[in-house]
Amino acid sequence: MPLDFSPLTCHTKTMQNKHIEHPEDLILTGDLTVLDLLLQDGHLSTKMDGAPAIVWGTNPATGNFFVGTKSVFNKVKIKINESHADIDTNHAGEVANILHACLDWLPNTGGIFQGDFIGFGGRNEYKPNTITYKFPEIIYQEIIIAPHTVYTAESDLRDAIAEPMKFMITDTSYCKFVKPVARIFSGNYDTCAGSFIDISEPIQFAKVMAQNVEFVDDKEAKLIKQELNSCIRENRPVIASTFMNEGLISFWLLVKSIKEDALFLCRNNGPEAYIGQDMIDAEGYVYSNELGTVKLVNREQFSYANFNNAKFQQSV
Repeated sequence: MPLDFSPLTCHTKTMQNKHIEHPEDLILTGDLTVLDLLLQDGHLSTKMDGAPAIVWGTNPATGNFFVGTKSVFNKVKIKINESHADIDTNHAGEVANILHACLDWLPNTGGIFQGDFIGFGGRNEYKPNTITYKFPEIIYQEIIIAPHTVYTAESDLRDAIAEPMKFMITDTSYCKFVKPVARIFSGNYDTCAGSFIDISEPIQFAKVMAQNVEFVDDKEAKLIKQELNSCIRENRPVIASTFMNEGLISFWLLVKSIKEDALFLCRNNGPEAYIGQDMIDAEGYVYSNELGTVKLVNREQFSYANFNNAKFQQSV
């Protein structure tokens, strides 16, 4: 039976404009909401590995069309570009070149959007950051953008509220929008569900195991995440017995395995994706509902490669 990629319809709440976490990192302080989040109906979207992040739309403060990077949301040094002169003042190098093209070619349709820059048209293979994408045909539009977020802001971008994009933006003659449809499939891959019901048993087991875990405060959790990310960056396995709080790291590994089970159930209809010569499914997925938003990423596969790719990291 062919895969059905018609969009899921579900309710998701708006969210603050902040970094989306891995499920296993969220439990370090004892907040187990993410376990219930995965069992409730939600919206699944495919992460595209573009760079830099592009924000564009109508500036609520002026009513003018703008483009920029995530620095448009800065609290102090705000970089909103309503003209090519603004871009020359605020940015340099390849990021400036990309923003000039975006100002010329992105459609002014109202609203505020964020997406990842994939590349300039004229080819069918692109490596904007860590992952190489191979499209089935040459893309002839001037620019290629992978949109994923919409914002609402009444008077200032600093107060913008984000929501996962659950609709498609129509391509134009100048701009190609890439938004692969993502779905969650049962173990037999012949039916579709709006939640990860196949992982309900390990989630219930995790809730029982949590009763014996010594959780930490936000400050300690931040330090632990830095140590865990060092393991991933250096391609070292996370071994619970090497940490001061062995029980907590064992629980982190359990939730991480549940995340990986959920990731196994995800499918998308996007272009072929590769890290080096190895074909992968995708960078990962974002899952959201009224309980929050999490990212589902194979950290040993993508995060390790991404940690060691410095492209655009200092460019915004």
